Amino acid sequence: MENQIVSREDWLTARRALLAEEKALTRAQDALAAKRRALPMVRIDKPYRFATEAGEKTLLELFDGRRQLLIYHFMFGADWSEGCPSCSFWADNFDHIAPHLAARDTTFLAISKAPLATLLAYRKRMGWSFPWASAGASGFNEDFHVTFDGPGGEHNFAPRTGDYSEMPGISAFLRDGDRVLHSYSTYGRGVEAVNGAYHFLDLTALGRNEAELPWAMAWIKRRDRYEQKGDAA
Repeated sequence: MENQIVSREDWLTARRALLAEEKALTRAQDALAAKRRALPMVRIDKPYRFATEAGEKTLLELFDGRRQLLIYHFMFGADWSEGCPSCSFWADNFDHIAPHLAARDTTFLAISKAPLATLLAYRKRMGWSFPWASAGASGFNEDFHVTFDGPGGEHNFAPRTGDYSEMPGISAFLRDGDRVLHSYSTYGRGVEAVNGAYHFLDLTALGRNEAELPWAMAWIKRRDRYEQKGDAA
């Protein structure tokens, strides 16, 4: 640990200097969010069908009567028995936000490639309650560049590299009458915005503490696979 140990007065001086930078970043983030809201939109005309707990639904029906729809693209391949550990880490943040989003006319759910029964069994195992739907063979996952069959394709708005078959993402849609408009998608580190655990760690002295790992998220396990210390379970 290389941090200096200083007096409270010196700490306050350093903290106030950092606060000025944090406020500048907040203002920059607000400006970026405004640009995000101002993006042009694309009308979605393809007749996607999804398997849900309430039966088969169209993309329009997933809105559940609200103006906006937020989808988390959860990595769960058609023949997988478990969801991705990293997406499971993200999904631990999803429960109980739906009423708050609904109060702002927004519906939230996760969508994956795997069959609905497989998704719901995994959701039960993990103790989650957020809504989850299967895109199945509708082409939705492929069109939004989160499921891949063979080499090539695009991910994160660039040519795909690597041989992965599933990737995460978040997509936002707006309903205009019976029209569905795609307003935004984000991938890669863009999905970190919804991960509270990472944001909490970023407030600590050690941070994410991932620099010495083989890859950044090598430490992550499914929540029910950690060896917990103390009463953290």
